[in-house]
Order: sequence, then C-alpha cells, then structure tokens
Amino acid sequence: MNLTTEQANPVSANIDQLTTLDAVSLINREDTKVAAAVREALPQIAVAVDVIAEALAKGGRLFYIGAGTSGRLGVLDAVETVPTFSAAPDLVQGLIAGGSDALTQSIEGAEDRPEGAGEDLIACELTSKDVVCGIAASGRTPYVVGGLEYANALGAKTIAIACNAHSAIGQLADISISVDVGPEIIAGSTRMKAGTAQKMILNTLSTAAMIRLGKVYGNLMVDVKVSNQKLAERACGLVMRLTGTDDRQAGTLLARANNEVKSAVVMSRLGVDYDEAHRLLGQANGKLREVIGDDPV
Repeated sequence: MNLTTEQANPVSANIDQLTTLDAVSLINREDTKVAAAVREALPQIAVAVDVIAEALAKGGRLFYIGAGTSGRLGVLDAVETVPTFSAAPDLVQGLIAGGSDALTQSIEGAEDRPEGAGEDLIACELTSKDVVCGIAASGRTPYVVGGLEYANALGAKTIAIACNAHSAIGQLADISISVDVGPEIIAGSTRMKAGTAQKMILNTLSTAAMIRLGKVYGNLMVDVKVSNQKLAERACGLVMRLTGTDDRQAGTLLARANNEVKSAVVMSRLGVDYDEAHRLLGQANGKLREVIGDDPV
C-alpha cells in the first residue's frame, strides 16, 4: 500500500537548507491544512459521537487503543475527561501498546503484536455495551487491528481514526474516520500533522459526547471536578455566574453541595436542599437545563 503518511513532502525537500524562520514558517503553513482535512470527516465524526454518547448513557464505556503517538493521544484525551467533566475514571480509557511504560519511552515491538490489544481489552472486561476506537496514522498498526477484531467479535461498536484512505482499521470498524493531511514535513513523522489531526478528532469526539450527556450548560463546564485550587475557583465562578450570588455565597453553596456545581445551582435557583437537587438532576439524567430552564443571568 502506498501510504500518504510515509511519502516525502515535496514542499520541504530542502528544509535542511532554510533559515530557522523559513523552516518554522513552512511547518506552520503545513499545519494550517489540518483543520480543513478534519472538516471533510465531520459527518463520520458526528455519527461516532452519537454512538459514543448512546453507549455511555446506557452504561457502556469508551476505549481508545493505539501505539506510539496515537496511543499517547488516546490516553491524554481519556485522562482529561475526568477533571473537565467529572467523568468516572473508567468511563473513558486509553490503552497503549506496551502499557503505561510506553507513555514515556518507546517499547520496541509492542505495536506489532495484534493480540496485545485483545489481551488489554480482556483485562478491562470489555463487553458488547462498550465502544472501542482504534487510532493509527498509518491505519494498519497490528495492535490496533487486533483490538478492533476482538471488539467486533464481542459485538462492541468500533470506530477507526486513520490518516490514510481505505485503511485496514477503517475497513474493520463500524465507523471509519479517515483524514488526509498529506505527507509530513519530515517524511513519516506522524507525530506532526497526523498527530494534530488525531488530537483534534479526539477532542471533538469526547467533548461533543459529553455535551450530549448534559455535562455542560450552554458552553459552561458545569460538571467540572474540583480537584485543585484553579478548578475550585472555576467552580465558584460558575456558581456565581448562574445564581447571581457573590463569591462568599457561592462558596457556601458549593460546600453544601459536595463541590458539585450543578447541585449548587439547583439548590440556589429552586430553593431546595442538596438531596432534592441531586434527585432532580438524576431524574433529568444530569441535564441542568431540564431542571432550571434557560439561563436568565
């Protein structure tokens, strides 16, 4: 297969002879092509978002599987759903060929074991309720191919993200997201444009799925997990914004609401206690708008 991601880019044929400014300008010009390439795949991305949101709403989980840069990007996206959306740590999981050691160093040969991802998914007790998203710039990484084959055999929904058309993983998955970012500035260095495209797609998948699940109100991060001072200040600001209270009152509300922004807002807006606010939100599947209506502030 003549992989686009492995081809030499004619525009950078003499990059080693350019001035530093000209070299970084060339890299930047190539990077501007990535968003346009991702835009072409938006219909497939939207379908994937709906599949993910439906699975998560029904008690399923989302697994990203990949090797090298692709695997690290999957782990990054999974980890960040916890503080951003208060997602349970096991709701979105990233699996990388070679395990956690591969996050900080190259584990030679790990990606070449097609059975590796199946073993990792077995350890996570994958079920047919879950979604598995395989990420591979080339679209043919054995670890990812094997993982999608295992997920398919189990009846789990599968998604493929690749940067080559007609990829092996795209042909295996229920939903194929293929973006053509063209050859890399440094031939084969898929941590560059391909990695940027993958990061954009993963951001979109997880964020849009969490929006569908009611994890935001308008564009506000109302399910933020208060785990440090910055996030505590953000939570207080959100309560102030949505209730019209001052910082002292907002802090009191949050303390009574177990640091849950949505519960604090419901308590203030509807004049109820924490248990009732929690019950109302549960009844609305966590969707704040269904409990308090539109934002009047």
